[in-house]
Amino acid sequence: MLEENFFQLQGDKRFSSGLEVIIQDLIEMSYEFPDGEGSKESSRAFKRLTKKISIDNLWIYILRLLQEKEMYGYELKESIKKRFGFEPATVTSYTILYKLEKDNLVISYVKDNPEGRPDRKYYTITQEGKEAMTKAKKLFEEIFEKVFDKT
Repeated sequence: MLEENFFQLQGDKRFSSGLEVIIQDLIEMSYEFPDGEGSKESSRAFKRLTKKISIDNLWIYILRLLQEKEMYGYELKESIKKRFGFEPATVTSYTILYKLEKDNLVISYVKDNPEGRPDRKYYTITQEGKEAMTKAKKLFEEIFEKVFDKT
């Protein structure tokens, strides 16, 4: 979760506890379907994992899209839906954008809209945001290597 400063990585206790929850979900999933068949319990575990990897870490998806081009809030929300297959609530997207900006991972500016519509606030990833993505990628690679080494 962004609130836990996910990108502070290894030394941050708040991060570690969030990571432990994800790993615990992975362990529960593999424990609950040793033969590959799911039960109601394993299905719930998988849903929790999916939520933690998608909505609870929305900042990763936002920064990924901003690596390609600057975007405004609604455009980001629609791009997440199209590209990654889940739809965050509009208010959630804007809350995360606000926090990303506060943490200096994105910057924003208002662009005039000549069509008579309201001006739009565009977001751009910062160097710190790019560094956070590099750290997140490394972390996920380490997780996959450690957790899925037997899969």
